[in-house]
Amino acid sequence: MCMLPVPHTAIIVVAAGSGTRLAGGAPKAFVGIDARSILRHALDGVFAAAPMQVVVVAPSGFEGQAESDLRAAAGDRADLARVVTGGATRQESVKAGITALWGDIDTVLVHDAARALTPPAVIDAVVDAVDDATGVLPMLPVVDTLKRVDGEAIVAAVDRAELAAAQTPQGFPRALLESAYAAAGEAGVEYTDDAALFAAAGHPVQRIPGSERGFKITTQSDLERARHLLAASAAALAPALPRVGIGTDVHAFGGEGNLWLAGLEWPGEQPLSGHSDGDAVAHAIVDALLGAAGLGDIGEHFGTAHPEYAGAHASVFLARTREILAENGFAIGNVSAQFQGNRPKFSPRRTEAQAVLTQILGAPVSVTATTTDGLGFTGRGEGISVTAIAMVVPV
Repeated sequence: MCMLPVPHTAIIVVAAGSGTRLAGGAPKAFVGIDARSILRHALDGVFAAAPMQVVVVAPSGFEGQAESDLRAAAGDRADLARVVTGGATRQESVKAGITALWGDIDTVLVHDAARALTPPAVIDAVVDAVDDATGVLPMLPVVDTLKRVDGEAIVAAVDRAELAAAQTPQGFPRALLESAYAAAGEAGVEYTDDAALFAAAGHPVQRIPGSERGFKITTQSDLERARHLLAASAAALAPALPRVGIGTDVHAFGGEGNLWLAGLEWPGEQPLSGHSDGDAVAHAIVDALLGAAGLGDIGEHFGTAHPEYAGAHASVFLARTREILAENGFAIGNVSAQFQGNRPKFSPRRTEAQAVLTQILGAPVSVTATTTDGLGFTGRGEGISVTAIAMVVPV
């Protein structure tokens, strides 16, 4: 087990609540958000922050489950972590956590496990803001319009500029927090949060910015919100896997002028017929690229409904296709095309054709050619058939 330097900061993660309003079939901290419990997600955030002692306060009978979550989240920081049993109230549970602190601890954070998605940056910010005399409370501005009511009647508007929503973790100098807890115990007063208890003992509390992700999971709708946020985060972090598309094109001989194929002009060769220059290799590549990116096909972008492309050569089609992909967040990986036909004789100009196509697309392009041994329309010399495969990568 890795022995880490003894820190001077601790965080008490309160996970002893019953979760009655959540109705999850278990104490709230042990209800699953996804494959992991609320507590485990809270601890993942804690252990992603700067190293500190971690004390988890669990409900009686659930110490073992809390220990499992704690060890799984702690990794090589397991020496900094322990589980204690909570009390009947939140205040008693925090007090149980305080009694488990090491002697070297001088700054204490108190964190609700129910605020499971609190970012590590907020935890670190609280630690940095605590001084010898002042408590720290992360807060969010109130954005809803608030009214003061009396029964069913609205009495007055409330100035929301004077209000803010409290979050956790809340941070305190240890000595003052312990004395504030002792004073609350002697007075027999229960407070809703530690900042209120600390302030009641006469100590100042300052606020720092909280996080929208630091909301408290209390109801089923809160749980669904957490699941949605985690799913969205996982999708955003998923690797950008390459995508592959296939394209085919067929053109008959019979056009006017010279043959255009694979981005090259072939003087003396019978041309292909088509809306543009009939370059079946370029057209198949366009279809493969658009298909890989899920952006339609060549007819949608360059068909007869777009007269501006009538008679256009491969360079125009391919350059515009590259632009369309870039506009939609894709880069071209590579392209491979093969045409079937008896003519033209391709091998003497293969290197030239590949260089031209590669330059236009900004990605490697390979082109091969074959015959069909006299079979089919290509074997009879009636035209050319092309198949292309393209790989694109989300960027």
